[in-house]
Amino acid sequence: MAEVDSHEGEQDLEKKIEETRQRFKNELLQDSTDKYDCRDVEKLQKDDALVEGYLAWRLNVVDDALKMIDESFQWRKEFGVNDVSESTIPKWMFETGAVYLHGYDKEGNKLFWFKVKLHVKDAKTILDKKKYVAFWLERYAKKEPGMPLTVVFDMAESGLSNIDMDFVKYIINCFKVYYPKFLSKMIIVDMPWIMNAAWKIVKSWLGPEAISKLKFASKAEVHSFIDMEYLPPHMGGTDSFKYSYPPLPDDDFQTPICDNGPIVSEDETESKECEVERKDSLESSFNSEVVAKPKKVNFLEDSLRSEENDRLDTSARSKGARKPMTTFKGPLLDVSPAEELSFGSGETEKKSLIILSNVTKNQVAFKVRTTAPEKYRVKPSSSCCEPGASVEIVVSLHGGSQASPQDRFLVMAAEMDNAGSQELAQFWKEVPKAKVMEHRLRCHVLEGAKPAVSLLKESPMETEASGQQEINTTLMRLAACNSRMEQKLNTCLWVQKVLIGLVLVLMVLNLLCLYLLGTAQRTS
Repeated sequence: MAEVDSHEGEQDLEKKIEETRQRFKNELLQDSTDKYDCRDVEKLQKDDALVEGYLAWRLNVVDDALKMIDESFQWRKEFGVNDVSESTIPKWMFETGAVYLHGYDKEGNKLFWFKVKLHVKDAKTILDKKKYVAFWLERYAKKEPGMPLTVVFDMAESGLSNIDMDFVKYIINCFKVYYPKFLSKMIIVDMPWIMNAAWKIVKSWLGPEAISKLKFASKAEVHSFIDMEYLPPHMGGTDSFKYSYPPLPDDDFQTPICDNGPIVSEDETESKECEVERKDSLESSFNSEVVAKPKKVNFLEDSLRSEENDRLDTSARSKGARKPMTTFKGPLLDVSPAEELSFGSGETEKKSLIILSNVTKNQVAFKVRTTAPEKYRVKPSSSCCEPGASVEIVVSLHGGSQASPQDRFLVMAAEMDNAGSQELAQFWKEVPKAKVMEHRLRCHVLEGAKPAVSLLKESPMETEASGQQEINTTLMRLAACNSRMEQKLNTCLWVQKVLIGLVLVLMVLNLLCLYLLGTAQRTS
C-alpha cells in the first residue's frame, strides 16, 4: 500500500513539474524573451530537481512556485549570477574574511559563516557585497547540488554599526526566494541584547516556511548544532582554522592513504618528504601532504605488466564492498555511485566501491581526495584508466574509525593526450585546472551505524528538541495552508455579501414598483 502511495506521489510530482514548465513558457516567457538569462531558462526545462526545489519550497502550489521562479530568474539576470567569478569580485572582499564556507554541522551540512563584526555599512560597496554572497552560493550550488547550507551569523564583538538591515534582508531573500531548499538552518550566535529589536524584524521577513529554521544560541548552546571540531576557540571549540586568502577556503579535501602507503604529492607546497610508517595515520593539511619516493609511471609498459596482478587483486580487494547502484555521467568518466558512499558499523558495511568508467578515446588520469584522510584507506587512490575500461576503487574505513555525514570525497580526472612515460605527480602539476573534471561524493551513514558513545551523549532534551523542530515545521506548513484557505474564505464571504446586497436592492426596487403601481391605480 505504501509503495502504491509513493508511486502515485511521484506521478503527481511529475505532473506538477511539467505543469510548472508549461505555464512558465506560456505565461512568463511570452511577456519578454529578454526578461531572463537564457541559461537559466534552459536549465529549468531540463533539470527536474530545480523545478522540484521551487515547488517543495512553495508546498507544491504551482502559482506560488511560478512567482518565485519569476523573481529568482529576474534577480539572476540583474546580478549576472551565471557570469560571477572570483575575478569579477574585488580582491579586498576575499581578504577581509567576512564571508566564507568552512566546516560542517552535526547533520553534515556545510557551514556558511558571516563574521558580523567585519561588516561595515557602506552604500558604495553594497552591490559588490551582494554579488560576493551570490558568488559563494552559486559556487556551492554547482559543487554540492541539492545539499543545504547552515548559515552561521557570528555576532561576537559586533555592534549596531555592523548591522545593515538592507544587507540582512538580501541574505534572507537569497534563501527565501533565489535558492529554494538551500537553507538547513540559520544560527545567530552570541547576539548582543541591544540587537533584539533588529532581529525581531528579521523574523518577520523569513515567512512561515523558514521561521522554524532560525536558531538563537549562546556560546554554551551552539555546540548542540555544531561539533567542537568545527567551532572556533572563541565559541569554545577546537577548530584551529584561520581564514586567509588566497586560496578560497571552501575546499577541505586532502589525499588519503592508499593500501601501499602514502601517495605521490601533487604540487610544490606538498613536496616536503617525511618518513611515516604504514601503521601510523597520515597527518596532512590543505597545503602539505606526506610524500613517498617519487614513482614514475609508464602507461604503456606498467599497465601491461600489472594487468594480471590487478585482475587477481581486484576480487580480493572488493570482496564485501558495497556495490554502487547509481551513476553520474561525466565528460571524462562515469562515476558510480552518483552522489554518496554508504558505510555502517558491521563488518560487511566498512567498504564501499567507486567505479570509474572511461568514456573518452584517450587515457584518463584520476585521483581521489577526502576531507577525512585519517579515517579512510583508498586503493588505488591515484592511477589511470584506459579508453573504454573501468577501474574499481575500494574505499574502506581504517581501524575503528566511524563514518560521518560530514565526510566528503572528491574524484578528480584529466585526459592524457600522450600515453608516454610520465611521472604522475608531474602530470597533475602541469595539467590546466580548466581541463580537470571534479565530482564530489557525500558520506551516508547507515541506520544503526551511529557510535555507542554518541548514543550515550544524546540527552532526552536533544531528542525532544529534534521532535519539537519537526512539529514546528509541520505547524508552519499548516499555518501557511490555513492562511491561503482564510484568504479564499474571505473572498467567498465578500462575494456572498455583495450578492445579499444585490438581493436587498432588488427587493427594495420590487417594493417601490408595487407602491408606484398601487398609487397609479388609485389615481385612475
